[in-house]
Amino acid sequence: MVSLAQASGAVKTHMTISNLEFVDTNVLIYAFETGDTKRHKKAKEKIAQLAHDNRGALSAQVLIEFYSITTGKLRFPPSAARSAMLSFKYWALHSPQRSDVLQAIVIQQQHQLSWWDALIVNSAQQLNASILWTEDLNHNQRIGNVTVRNPFLD
Repeated sequence: MVSLAQASGAVKTHMTISNLEFVDTNVLIYAFETGDTKRHKKAKEKIAQLAHDNRGALSAQVLIEFYSITTGKLRFPPSAARSAMLSFKYWALHSPQRSDVLQAIVIQQQHQLSWWDALIVNSAQQLNASILWTEDLNHNQRIGNVTVRNPFLD
C-alpha cells in the first residue's frame, strides 16, 4: 500500500482558478489503492501532475465518497483517509448548493447520466474545469464546457 500523502501529491501553495481539471472519486481511489497496478500508477501520476501544476479540482461529494470507500471497502484507518483528504486542501473545491442540485437534474436528463455523475459534472462546470477525469463516462464526451477524459486509456 502506498502512503496516502505520497499518492496525493500534496500542494503547498494556493492554486489559481484557471485551467482546472476535476478528478472523480474513482481516479482518487486508484491513486491510493494498489490492487490494480496499471490504474494505480496512472492515477497516481495524474494526481501528482495536477498537484504540481496547481490545477486539481474536486467536490465535497468526491471527498465524502473517497472517505467512505477508503475507510470501508479498502479498510484504511480513518486517520489515514483524513490525512489524504487534507493533502488536497489547496485544490479547488466545489460545495454544492440547492441550485447545483437543481442544475444536476437538468444535466442528468439532458445527457442521460446517473444522478451521481450529473452532480459530478455540475461541480466540474461550476469550477470552470476544462477536463473531468473519470472512468465512469465516455472518453472525450463533451458536456457543456467540460471534456471527459479517462486517464486509464492508452
